Amino acid sequence: MSNQTVEFQAKVYIYDLNNCANEHGFKADEEWELSLATDIQKAELEKKYYPTISTKALPEVLAELFKLVKGKLTQVRSEFDNKRVENSATHSDFRYLIAYSPGRYR
Repeated sequence: MSNQTVEFQAKVYIYDLNNCANEHGFKADEEWELSLATDIQKAELEKKYYPTISTKALPEVLAELFKLVKGKLTQVRSEFDNKRVENSATHSDFRYLIAYSPGRYR
């Protein structure tokens, strides 16, 4: 996947996050939590939190997509630091970048 395509995918993802936050009335102190996830982890997060926004990407580009989204998103807390993302994104089980608000349970 070319760098331009990953950048476009990141922009679309940020747009979706902002729209979802507006639709669900996020307050100023509410933030998105970003995470890389497997199929099972994604399903668990979707059962626990609402809303969730996820995008599927090739394992080779997930780390780059994560970094771009993290850099463009003004309100983000992440459980991953850059080193951990680079190491874990090489693991082929990760398929999704998923965002959820830790304070909004189902």
